[in-house]
Amino acid sequence: MTFEYDDKGKFFTDVISKIPVAAVVQTTTHLIKGTLHVRRDERVKDELARTEKFLALTDASIFDADGNVLYTNHFLAVHLGQVVWVLPEEEE
Repeated sequence: MTFEYDDKGKFFTDVISKIPVAAVVQTTTHLIKGTLHVRRDERVKDELARTEKFLALTDASIFDADGNVLYTNHFLAVHLGQVVWVLPEEEE
C-alpha cells in the first residue's frame, strides 16, 4: 500500500475505503443474506451501478425456498444477470 501527500497534507492511497452493509439479495432461484461493501458517502444503488458483472458479498448464506441454509461462505460473487432485487437491511 502506498501513501502520497500533497502540499496541504492531504493524503492519497490506492486503497478504497468501504463500509459494510448487511443486505438481502434475491436471485432467480435463491435468497442470499450477506454483507455488501459500499464506498464511504455512497449508497448501495451507487455500488450496484458501478458493478459490471458480479456483486461481491462477504459472510454470505444462501437459502432455499423453505428458508433452509444451503451454503455459507466468507465470499460469494453473484452474477448480476441472476439478481432480481437487493435490499439493504436496516440497523435495529
